[in-house]
Amino acid sequence: MDLGLGGLRALVTGGSKGIGLRCAEILAAEGAAVSICARTGADVEAVVAKLTAAGATAHGAAVDVSDKAALETWVSQSAEALGGIDIVIGNVSALAVADDEDAWRDGFETDMMHSVRLVNAAMPWLKKSEAASITLVSSVSGREIDFTGPAYGAFKAAIVHYAQGLAYKLAAQGIRANTVSPGNTYFDGGIWQNIETDMPALFAEALALNPTGRMAKPEEVARGVVFLASPASSFTTGTNLVIDGALTKGVQL
Repeated sequence: MDLGLGGLRALVTGGSKGIGLRCAEILAAEGAAVSICARTGADVEAVVAKLTAAGATAHGAAVDVSDKAALETWVSQSAEALGGIDIVIGNVSALAVADDEDAWRDGFETDMMHSVRLVNAAMPWLKKSEAASITLVSSVSGREIDFTGPAYGAFKAAIVHYAQGLAYKLAAQGIRANTVSPGNTYFDGGIWQNIETDMPALFAEALALNPTGRMAKPEEVARGVVFLASPASSFTTGTNLVIDGALTKGVQL
């Protein structure tokens, strides 16, 4: 299937590893120009170099997405470097799973406000695009109560609500908005690899909840993200795509 991504310009936050990295790689392989950001400059540079070496147009910067000015600067610089913006993918979380005020503060600034600010900053260019889309990465923790902290789940649910509101508000302008809710996703340097090493009992508990007997690979989630973001999904807006290997039991009606 041709996703129709050739010549489009995409921004991916948290694009140096895991789901975000796989999104950037798939977008580039499909012919899109890509700009990524992440906290660590060396990681961003390595990804940009890899994408460029493969023939893609790529840009990137080290950004703390909870910093409004830094995030907005990256968006504007990305638009300049790529010649516009057609696609934004918000894929950063503070992973604040504790049950304390710091988790609420971190989740609000990083998970929630990063999503809002990303969309707002990109909107002038999205309005000019013929294939504009917004895709935000939420979590199955936003659908049901699990072993994560209350702030994490609450903000992941809020992101889905926010995106569906955007979909309704922006539909007449041809701008689509969707979310993807992954289940547990395992990759090198990711939280589940760290938990496997540092908290093996919790890892075993979490793994046992997965009916497939394993956690997702980041590319399995990224494929869904990129499809929703692409023109191949041109009439899909306001949806929440759950990619969890039947982990959650709630029924989406």
